[in-house]
Amino acid sequence: MDMKAVVATGYGSPDVLECKLIAKPQPKSNEILVKVKAACVTRADTMMRTGKPLIGRLFTGLIKPSKSVPGAGFSGVIEAVGDQVSLFKVGDEVFGESASRYDCQAEYLCTSEDSLVLKKPENLDFSEASTYGDGPVTSYNFLKILGEVNASKSILINGASGSLGMAAIQIGKYYGAHITAVCSAKNKSLVVSLGADEVIDYRKTDVSKILEKYDIIYDTVGNLSFSMMKNQLTDKGILMTPVLDFGILCSSILRKNPKKKRVIFSATGLKKDRELILYMQEIVKIFEARKLKTIIDRQYPIEKISDAHRYIDTGRKKGNVVLLLGS
Repeated sequence: MDMKAVVATGYGSPDVLECKLIAKPQPKSNEILVKVKAACVTRADTMMRTGKPLIGRLFTGLIKPSKSVPGAGFSGVIEAVGDQVSLFKVGDEVFGESASRYDCQAEYLCTSEDSLVLKKPENLDFSEASTYGDGPVTSYNFLKILGEVNASKSILINGASGSLGMAAIQIGKYYGAHITAVCSAKNKSLVVSLGADEVIDYRKTDVSKILEKYDIIYDTVGNLSFSMMKNQLTDKGILMTPVLDFGILCSSILRKNPKKKRVIFSATGLKKDRELILYMQEIVKIFEARKLKTIIDRQYPIEKISDAHRYIDTGRKKGNVVLLLGS
């Protein structure tokens, strides 16, 4: 039996993405088969689509994407289970991340029961749930695990109106930090509603020239460098980013002394599933405490995947973009 799936035919513009019919996967003995309801489309997806920065091709494929079906974050309903599965049953509503396989933008996916998949809270809808493996998990890793955020910390979030930035504002506030958000003026009221204490309009203010100092500068966009922001870091401050380029790679190697200003790059999706499950469980607690909202900017049917990428490429995305795959 076939299913609809997004297929990347190579690196390049959004036109390299096509909706095609491919073989429906079948679960192995320790796997669940999920009928996907929604899949998150992220800025990371667009970067992987282009194959830029080129250094990233060491992980995604030198000539063309090594994984033809893109997408990591998903939500859906279990349609079948392998004969050794004990944690889930047919009909369970689930959500999670399939970063190691990178195959979520399809009508069905198979994943092992001990991978990054959880039962979905009843009051979390499918579109919202599909985004949790992107913004919330990544920002939790950076702020809580790597940055050890607490009430004494001050945080500058660059790209505060994106999916990572919005999650970071709320996670940072949940742990009591003082949050300064960097975004455009039109998104000021939105980031303030999520908990930002101060807002800097990047179109009017050069953040590398401000006088304030921060314990954490979380650059979700990837356009800041240590040389630009070293004067805005406290003595043991951290510039952290999930966006890899050669400068960040060198700075993270050369500046890693925890007693001095340092730079951290982390690819959250490469962590072990057993770690990421713990992160996701903590994020669900924040959601259940009503301290985490998900902003869905736009939703697209699977046939419009190229349009979803074109929209993200404009740089005007607020929060999350979701691909809808089933009723």
